[in-house]
Amino acid sequence: SPIIPVILGEAESALRAAAFLRDHGLYVPAIRPPTVPPNSARLRLSLMATHTDAHVSQLLEAMTALRQMAQQK
Repeated sequence: SPIIPVILGEAESALRAAAFLRDHGLYVPAIRPPTVPPNSARLRLSLMATHTDAHVSQLLEAMTALRQMAQQK
């Protein structure tokens, strides 16, 4: 399946987001320099045919909560 990047910028932001998602039962790795250019750290989402609708809903709910948390800062 294709990789869906969610670019966050700073490495620390990507690490915090990955930890937040892990705490919500999701494995979404943080990709940071030197793997990607500076200030382009990201989350790497990869959906597969084996993911159920419930898995996708769980991801969407967690990503929404992560976005709301980021907007409050």
